[in-house]
Parts: sequence; structure tokens; C-alpha cells
Amino acid sequence: MTQASLTPAADPTTLVSLPALHQAAALLEGVVVRSPLIEVPALSARLGVPVALKCEQLQVVGAFKLRGAYNAIARVAAAGSARGVVTQSSGNHGQAVAFAARAFGLRAVVVMPSSTPKIKVEGVRRYGGEVVFAGATRSGEQLQRAEAIARDEGLEMIPPYDHPDVVAGQGTVGLEILEQRPDVTTILVPVSGGGLISGISVAVGSLRPEVNLIGVEPAGAPKLSAALAAGAPQTLDHTQSIADGLLARSIGAFTFPILRRVVRMAVQVSESDIADAVRFLHREAGLMSEPSGAVAVAALLAGLVRPSGPAVAVLSGGNVDPDLYQRLVG
Repeated sequence: MTQASLTPAADPTTLVSLPALHQAAALLEGVVVRSPLIEVPALSARLGVPVALKCEQLQVVGAFKLRGAYNAIARVAAAGSARGVVTQSSGNHGQAVAFAARAFGLRAVVVMPSSTPKIKVEGVRRYGGEVVFAGATRSGEQLQRAEAIARDEGLEMIPPYDHPDVVAGQGTVGLEILEQRPDVTTILVPVSGGGLISGISVAVGSLRPEVNLIGVEPAGAPKLSAALAAGAPQTLDHTQSIADGLLARSIGAFTFPILRRVVRMAVQVSESDIADAVRFLHREAGLMSEPSGAVAVAALLAGLVRPSGPAVAVLSGGNVDPDLYQRLVG
């Protein structure tokens, strides 16, 4: 299914199903890493229950985003009607789109804010993507520019989260967690536009509805908290955090109806909580995480979530500016 096939009347909850997740998993086999669950003894001791990290920073592009991008672009390539793809991204999705497009011999254009960390811009270019800058910070300017490029140059839009094939690909993270840790009681997931947590919610809701699925977001970007409180996506005036991958101003219009059937709770972590989590992962687990990837661990360390049984925190990415990382762990 491509972006063009979506209609305003389409029900997201019927477009992403458990069979769609299994189809995505079959397509992604041999392409993405079946990332390990790593238990960190110091974290488990602090919480008093087994806590494991789902290490998505080990993907070839350094983040979970490859799952959704590859699943969507594979279907675009199979349709054979597009000359390439275009997206807007602050980093990890753009790298994933560039990598997947190159695998299928398609052109990839990624529209990014000019404030995007250099490491993520270089990542897009390393995988053969063309970078177009629009706007100083994350805003509607990137989407408008991407849509114009798609229209003018005959490229297919691959949204970062509001797309059924993207959500189904991200949902394979949930399938793996439930297979790897069948006794899990709580799963914590970083949240930006909601692609990852909505995909995981399909797996959890279909297979283990008793599991407590919790969204974690920066205090400076509480879009899921706002949406859950209002019962619908709300657009924040401004978002700000060192977790640069979690700065969407609104939860996705497509992802929210899916995740709200399972997700009842979102917690917000402070900037110091996030920095502490990056430092903890470095010192206690020998794992490099970008701030966005560490927020689920931050929620546990800060005592915002107290699991009653085995828990899994998704470590969603590891693409961090080297200078920033040294400041955080030093």
C-alpha cells in the first residue's frame, strides 16, 4: 500500500493487522537485525525485576527505522510506478529511506531541518540519499517541501510514521519482543510521531493484551500525553529536547487511532533524566545510545515506571553526535 492509496475515510486500525506484521517480518528477514534483548544487571537490581533492553541501535542504519522504511519502499519498488522516493526527516528515518531506496535502485530525496545533527545528514548521504534543507528547526516546512518535490518530480512519499507499511514494519519489533521474552509484563517505547509504538501495539493487542505498553517522551515534547488527555492528536506550539529524534509536534493522525486501543499511559522524562540514561548505558552496559534512544531507560531510572514483573525497554537508536556524546558520558 502506498501513500497515494490512503483516503481520509480509511480506518488505520483495519489497515495494520497482525498478518501485516507477519508479512513485514517475512520481507525483512535477512535485511534487518533480529536485535537482541540484553539484560543489564544494574538496572534489574535497581528495579527489583528483570529488565532487558531491545537493542535497535544495532540495526545497519543505527536505528529501528529501517524496518518501516524498507517494508514501505519494497512495496513501492514492486509497484514499479515511481522513479524514486522522498521523505521529511530529522535523521534516522531519512537514513533508513536512503538505505532501502539504494537496495531497490531507487532515487531517494530527504528533506531535513538545517539544525539536523551532522552525523545524521552524513548518514543519509553515505547511503546515497540526496539532502534538501528546509527550515531551521522541525516544522511543517519540511513536509511542504517534500510534498512539492514528490509532485514535481514524480517521487513517492514515504512518511516517517503515518503510513500502514511503515507502521507494520516497525511492529516487527513487538513481534520479536514477545517471542524473545514471553513473560514480559511491561514494554516501554520512545515516542515521536508514534510509528514504533503503534506498530508494537498491534502485536501486543493481538497476542498479549495484558502487557502494559507505555510511551516515553521528553518533557519538552509531550505530544502523546496531550493526545491521550484530549482523545485526539494535539499540535504543540513548540518542542525542544536533546532527544532530537522525538520532537514531532503532534502524534500522527494515522498512528494515534491504532495505539490508543492499547496504550493508556505516557510518561515524560526531563533533560537531566535523559542525560543520566545515556551515561548509565555507557558505564553500566557498554552501550552507545543517542538521547532519543535512551528515554525508555530514563523513565525506569527516574522511577516514573515501576514494573511489577519482567520489563523490556526499547533502545531505539544510537546515532549521536560524537561531541555531544562525550559531554554526556564524560
